[in-house]
Amino acid sequence: MDAADLDYRVRTQSGCIPPHLVSRLLELGHAEAVGYWAGHGEWFCAREWARLLGEQELRAEALEILAPYLASGWWTATRTTAELLESWGRADEAIALTRARMKAGHPSALESYARLLARHGRSDEAFTLLRPHVDDRTLAAALVDVAAGACRDEQAAALLAARVPDEHRCDTPWCCHGLDSDTAIGLLAVIRERQGRIDEAIALLRTRNCTSVNDRDQLADLLARHDRTGELRAYAATEVLGHAARRLVELLEERGDVEGAIAVYRRAGRSSVCRGNMTVHLAQLLARHSRGDEAIEVMRALAGGADDWILHVLCTLCTDAGRPEDGLAHLDALKARRGEEEWDLFWIRLPLLAACDRVDEAIERARAHPEGGTSYAAPHIAKLLAGVGRTEEAVAVLRPHACANSHELAGYLIDLGRVEEAVAVLRQDKSRPPQPSTTAWSAEPPF
Repeated sequence: MDAADLDYRVRTQSGCIPPHLVSRLLELGHAEAVGYWAGHGEWFCAREWARLLGEQELRAEALEILAPYLASGWWTATRTTAELLESWGRADEAIALTRARMKAGHPSALESYARLLARHGRSDEAFTLLRPHVDDRTLAAALVDVAAGACRDEQAAALLAARVPDEHRCDTPWCCHGLDSDTAIGLLAVIRERQGRIDEAIALLRTRNCTSVNDRDQLADLLARHDRTGELRAYAATEVLGHAARRLVELLEERGDVEGAIAVYRRAGRSSVCRGNMTVHLAQLLARHSRGDEAIEVMRALAGGADDWILHVLCTLCTDAGRPEDGLAHLDALKARRGEEEWDLFWIRLPLLAACDRVDEAIERARAHPEGGTSYAAPHIAKLLAGVGRTEEAVAVLRPHACANSHELAGYLIDLGRVEEAVAVLRQDKSRPPQPSTTAWSAEPPF
C-alpha cells in the first residue's frame, strides 16, 4: 500500500468506499463484503471492520486487518491503531507505537504522543516534550491541555504571555505565522479560567480584535459558562458577526426563555453583518418551538431577493409545516418576475411537488428542464424516483453521470443488493495526488 495514495483517496473520498456507504453495507447485512474489502485496500472498511472485531474480543484479528495500512507508514493508520489499543486498555502499546512514529519524524505524532502520555498519568513528561514547541499553535494548545495534569499552569502561562507583544494585535487569524498573539491570548485565557481567575480571562479576551474561530466566540462561551448573562447581553449587542447573539440564544433557550431568545435574534438581525444568517437562526428557533407559521413569515420577508440557499430554507420550512403549496406559490411568483428558472432555483420545487403527491409531475418537469440532462440534475431526479420505489430507474438516470455521482449511484446499487457493481463504480476513479508543479513561481501574470 502507498501512504500518499491512501491519504489522498481518504481525504477526498474518491476512488474508495466512503464511510456512509460502509455503514449502509453493514445496515443492509453485507458485513462479509465489508470484511473482504477491509483486506483489499479499502481503509474505511478496514477501520470499521477492526472496530467490530475488537468489540467481539477478536483483537488480534483486528490488528491483522490494520497491519498492511500501518506498514505503509501512513499516519492515519497509526493514529487509528493507537486509539484502538488504548480503548482496549493497552495504553503502553499505543504509546510505544505513537512514539515510534514521532521518532520517524511525522509532524502530527508529537501532539498525539504527548496527549496519550497525559491521559495515562505522565503529564509532566508530556509538558516537557511540548514546551520547546510552544510557537506551533497546535502544540501550544496541547501544552495548555496537559499543563493542568502536570500542575504547571503558571509555566505555560508565562510561555504564552511572552508571545503577546504590546505593540501588535492580529486583525485576522492568518496575520502571523506560528503562534499568533490572538491565539496566545485565547490559550492564556483558558488557563486563567481553569484557575478560577474569570475576570482576568474575560479581560484578556477583550483585548483581542476577534474572538470568533470556527463559528464560535470564545468570550461569549466563557461568559455563558459562568452565568454572566448581563455581560453576554452587552457583548452580543456589539459583536457584529452574531456569534455572541447565538450563544446568548442557546443560553436563554436552555432556560426556557423562548421569547427572550427570539428578541435577541430579532435585534441581531438588524445589527449583524450576517443579517441573513440571523434571520435563518430565528426561523429555525421558531420552528423548534412549534411556531412554524411564524418561521415561514420571517423567512418570506427575507426571501424577496432570493438567494437560492434562503429559498431552500423557506421551502423546507413550508414542507415541514405541512404547507408545501405555499412554498410553490412563492417560487411561482419569483419565476413570474424573473422568467425561466435556472436549475439552482428549479430543483428547490421538486421536494415541494413530491410533498403535494405530485411526484410524477416533478419527475416529468425535471426531465424537461433545459438542464435536466446534466450531471448535477441527475441526483435530484434519482432521489425522486428512489423515493417512490423506482430505484432501478434512479440507477439508470445516474449511470451516464457515474463519475460525477459515484456515491449516489453506488448507494442505490447497494440498496438493490448489487454490491460488487457498487464497489466497481466507487473504485473506478483512481485519481492520484496532484504532482508538484515544475513551473517557476512568478508574481507577474500569467501566474
